[in-house]
Amino acid sequence: MPSGLIALLDDVATIAKLAASTLDDVAGAAGKAGTKAAGVVIDDTAVTPRYVVGLAPERELPIIGKIAWGSLKNKILFLLPAALALVWLEDRFNLTLITPLLMIGGAYLAFEATEKILEKILHDHDHEAKLLDSIDSTEELEDLQVKGAIRTDFILSAEIMAIALASLGHLTLVTTAVALAAVALAITAGVYGAVALIVKLDDIGLHMAQRSSASARAIGNGLVHVVPKLLGALSIIGTAAMLWVGGGILVHGLEELHLLTIVPETIHDLAHAATEAAGGSGIVNWLITAIGGAVVGLLVGGVITAIVRRFTSHPEKLVVDA
Repeated sequence: MPSGLIALLDDVATIAKLAASTLDDVAGAAGKAGTKAAGVVIDDTAVTPRYVVGLAPERELPIIGKIAWGSLKNKILFLLPAALALVWLEDRFNLTLITPLLMIGGAYLAFEATEKILEKILHDHDHEAKLLDSIDSTEELEDLQVKGAIRTDFILSAEIMAIALASLGHLTLVTTAVALAAVALAITAGVYGAVALIVKLDDIGLHMAQRSSASARAIGNGLVHVVPKLLGALSIIGTAAMLWVGGGILVHGLEELHLLTIVPETIHDLAHAATEAAGGSGIVNWLITAIGGAVVGLLVGGVITAIVRRFTSHPEKLVVDA
């Protein structure tokens, strides 16, 4: 499993346990969790800005607010009760449910990333542009964009909540509920706070470019030119993140369930050998582990994509807009 994901597990576990103790701890821990989640769930941060493309600038923040509210409802109203039900079932019947569910989510992330890569290579994503062109009402376009973003968020939120749940260990249902609620708030604030900033960077740049100060104008002009490239880079990084996070979850699940152990063992051995050759560099260890996860994600995603494309002439309908 990628070391970045391991770090998330450790941070979320610490944060959640702190959050269960006092209100002061909840506030401090939630801020830390939001910051951490905004970096780890980079595919969510990268995808969301596209849902305000083509809309009036003054509607960007309200739309992001609607998406953030939908994301929070996903976590609190649906995913949190589901997580508590899982805890009850595991304790009552001595079952192992969280790891298989995590692996299903990881496989979905890998599939979605692979599908996006194929769409880019095969240029078969024109259906989306035609759909948007066919919409005349601004309100209808906003509703479509918000619903698409919330559907995408649901999958990623489910993964993060499952990761958080797996990190908590054996706690009471009440403590688990408080901890997961704090993590949900932190993740939503971190991710969509970052999204709001990214979306408004070009407006900030335009405003600064009109200032009288030469330095402010230089920074503003720089932002205006950099933001489009930043959004393009985020799209690429987001797809890569889905591969290495999804694949990393699959690798970790195989290790936990003692299935196809040759896969995680091979990745660990390669990472260890590369780290020693690089003088113990943690960056090298992370890179090799992430690449290993991405390869596994690409293989699993490729198989799922092939099956989906084999049995449907419109595979995009089975993919959450992302």
